[in-house]
Amino acid sequence: MEALTPWHLILIIVAFMLLFGYKRLPEASRSLGRSLRIFKSEMRDMTAADGTGQTGPAPETSQPSPPTPAVVELEAQAREADALAAELRARAQGHTAGNGAGS
Repeated sequence: MEALTPWHLILIIVAFMLLFGYKRLPEASRSLGRSLRIFKSEMRDMTAADGTGQTGPAPETSQPSPPTPAVVELEAQAREADALAAELRARAQGHTAGNGAGS
């Protein structure tokens, strides 16, 4: 079996143009190029941050870090919102039951 010949490449290009349209191809290739550049820079940053030049998961620490004040505040707000939602559900159920009994 032969390798790709110029005719094969021309047929592939024509097929892409028919499938995607000639206006979308430059945009798609630019988008793909940007994605590859971002991926390469992230991989480079990850290996530089590791210091050893090896990729892979970061080593786990023995103790988890304490939550930041912002996280603690957000958790408190979430608990307050849950309590308010429960109160409103109870009111709505009581209000609905009161209307049904009066009819």
